[in-house]
Amino acid sequence: MTLSNATDANSPSVNLARLTHWVFDMDGTLTVGVHDFPAIRRKLEIPDGADILHHLETLPAAERDAKHAWLLEHERELAMRSTAATGAVELVQALCERGCRLGILTRNAKELAHITLEAIGLDGCFAADEVLGRDEAPPKPHAGGLDHFIRRWQVAPSQVVMVGDSRLDLECGRAAGTRTILVNVAENRWPALADWHHQDCRQLLAQL
Repeated sequence: MTLSNATDANSPSVNLARLTHWVFDMDGTLTVGVHDFPAIRRKLEIPDGADILHHLETLPAAERDAKHAWLLEHERELAMRSTAATGAVELVQALCERGCRLGILTRNAKELAHITLEAIGLDGCFAADEVLGRDEAPPKPHAGGLDHFIRRWQVAPSQVVMVGDSRLDLECGRAAGTRTILVNVAENRWPALADWHHQDCRQLLAQL
């Protein structure tokens, strides 16, 4: 485990076990990442490296809608075949049993997030209205989704932790003022953004 000392709120004295408000990314965090983003860009004629969702919003309405429809169906097939990431089910179930407030903030569609949660056996741990997709909140790294949870739960941002596997997740947490945990990557490539880094959710659970 590594921990940054960027702020007093995120100092080493913070006990992970005391955090009771958790927001999770979905793909690559709670599930094994299977999206082939370069292939998706090629199919949708999106430039290499461009943000897919942001690029689609720049297109004429008819083209945008058609490509969004293709993306939704492609991601639906992936969602139905989802498998849980190492330790993810055990982590979420442990937090659920402790009475923690849990949310999902994904750049995927909300309906597909529910399909994914059901596929990995975690649909009972997240309330339907505490799963936000790309149509319910601005796509990460925008802080809007986390701001929604902070208001809904009526807590200070420092009482919320954002768990994800990408820079977008961490930037979202920083923008909203929450704590951040990076999982499922071998090295912490963004030490200024991640308050904690764990190899996987199983290692994270061992710290609780």
